Amino acid sequence: MRRVLKSIRRAILASAIACALASGPAVANDKSFTIAVIPDTQGYTDYTHQKAEGFPFDAGDMFLQQMRYIASNVESEGGDIAFVTSLGDVWQHQTLLIDPAHEARGFRRTANPLLDVHFAPSDKVRSVEMPIAHRGFALLDGKVPFSVVPGNHDYDAMWTDADHPPAATISLKDLTTVGLLHAGGLANFTSVFGKDSAFFRDKDWYVDSYGDGASSAQIFTAGGYRFLHIGLQFEPPNGALEWASGVIGRYPGLPTIVSTHSYLDTQGRRLPNPVIDNARVDPDDNSPEMMWDKFVSRHDQIFMVLCGHNNGQALRVDNNRFGHKVYQILSDYQERRQTAINAGGKLSGQDGIGDGWIRLMKFNLNSATPKVIVQTYSTHYGKKSIDMDQYARFYKSREGASLSDEDFHNSDNFMIYLDDFIGRFNQK
Repeated sequence: MRRVLKSIRRAILASAIACALASGPAVANDKSFTIAVIPDTQGYTDYTHQKAEGFPFDAGDMFLQQMRYIASNVESEGGDIAFVTSLGDVWQHQTLLIDPAHEARGFRRTANPLLDVHFAPSDKVRSVEMPIAHRGFALLDGKVPFSVVPGNHDYDAMWTDADHPPAATISLKDLTTVGLLHAGGLANFTSVFGKDSAFFRDKDWYVDSYGDGASSAQIFTAGGYRFLHIGLQFEPPNGALEWASGVIGRYPGLPTIVSTHSYLDTQGRRLPNPVIDNARVDPDDNSPEMMWDKFVSRHDQIFMVLCGHNNGQALRVDNNRFGHKVYQILSDYQERRQTAINAGGKLSGQDGIGDGWIRLMKFNLNSATPKVIVQTYSTHYGKKSIDMDQYARFYKSREGASLSDEDFHNSDNFMIYLDDFIGRFNQK
């Protein structure tokens, strides 16, 4: 009986969400709109995941399929996507052993027998991975405001710090033995997504940047409100946080969303990854908890933080220093690999493709209590997670083995009630 009741409750929730999503194309006075969230895409653009390298299919095509779907559903094309945010790790590999800026400051790289093989610098970053990424985002160019932040893989180098070397015997069950990585250098990233790139140069919605576009700010109008979006680079340096505070000061009163790469783990904790942690290596950088203390909690305009980096899903809600809620959301599907399994592709333990999954966050501001309907959709399968019978069987064992099938579904299909939004952001 309990299982039957759970099934009924799930059906009711799915029906309610389906009704909420059934509205037509956005119009000027429409109070609903969607933000498309693109988690880590490194598995698609990875040069080793293409036919030319012996992989059974071009994973890059799956990424381009995602971007075509988003591009065809933006408001300017008659859909309701008003903004797009990419959460970093756009590509997979690096081109340098250590970046010159950190080397000049006295940081030293040490050999890492495991990670130096898996992430060895390659010229195919520039010839394969970056061009695939550029082709994908070119589909959005001129159609919708969007943001791209660099994840650790998008840096020119990921090097093992000599002061935090790997243990004599490396164990993947104890990641502290792997040594501590630092990501440095953003010449590759800014060559594609910098402030002077064709994507952002002369766009009136691209209002500011830091570090040539490593961090950036956008303004978009949707649902009767003007929104400020700030994209912050991986474990941002102090200068980036100071810059972001200045941007908020120039746009007082705008509801603000922050996107960054690393912020929540899959348990909803603001903890860095045990292997890659810039803040432990470089005192100028900031861990997730430091970002909360120094920046997010200090600005009452920030009501939402979006992040990727850690494979899985999480939702955390905290009150900021003003007593208002900040909704912090993790979305990352980089280790999903059912498409590769079905095609006979061989992947390492932490490797994956992504299977086309993106987050669609539909804001409905036309009620006494505004809400956000969060759904997860695969452009490969053409289905929402809640409508896919195999969803838990495909992914639960790697992402939520302790959860019931219903709870696992609900981690990718839920509502957020913005119960203090109208009081905080009265722009009428």
